[in-house]
Amino acid sequence: MLQENYRKVAATVQPGVRLVAVSKYKTVEEIKAVYDAGQRVFGENKAQEMRAKHEQLPADVEWHFIGHLQRNKIKYIVDYVSLVHSIDSLDLLKDVNAAASAKGRVVPCLLQFHIAEEETKFGLDLAEAEALLRSAEYKAMRNVRVDGVMGMATFTADKEQVRGEFAALRQIFRTLRERYFAGEDHFKEISMGMSDDYEIAMQEGSTLVRIGSSIFGARDYSLKLY
Repeated sequence: MLQENYRKVAATVQPGVRLVAVSKYKTVEEIKAVYDAGQRVFGENKAQEMRAKHEQLPADVEWHFIGHLQRNKIKYIVDYVSLVHSIDSLDLLKDVNAAASAKGRVVPCLLQFHIAEEETKFGLDLAEAEALLRSAEYKAMRNVRVDGVMGMATFTADKEQVRGEFAALRQIFRTLRERYFAGEDHFKEISMGMSDDYEIAMQEGSTLVRIGSSIFGARDYSLKLY
């Protein structure tokens, strides 16, 4: 069933868009089933859970950290993470840079923006992001690379509201690319869209869609796997 779900979802993902299979609260066996169907990019939001799964799954899995990253948990992912979607402060980026420097890595990251109406979601606004990118501290960093932006739309049945929020993130991406990353090919990612709204996100320019429940089914948040 998992493999069938995965194939159905993968068939709807547009060319040029990458699917991040969100595997949080799912077992290694469930992830391996989707891996065996051809998926290689998986997203987690708990650092210790991701580390445990990384140690048990094939080496060619590309691990994306998509949740709110606590600064004291960076050590659990810095060795192998392929992309951190959720940089929401200069201090967090500084800590990732320091941890990556100690490991001799350059860690690709996305700046997370608050585009939804819910105040519970994390993220920067455009002014805060520009202040970060203009700062001397950011300019001195050598072990992180900002590859784009991420955001989550409001959880609502109003599709036009969702579309507007995704369009706003696309405009933020364009503004930052023009002002700070002109000619830098690595700045290309717009991570937006989940199971309920990824088709709208793709229409609005998403390059990374984060899909969990449509592949793995509903999550049991009471499970403590790691």
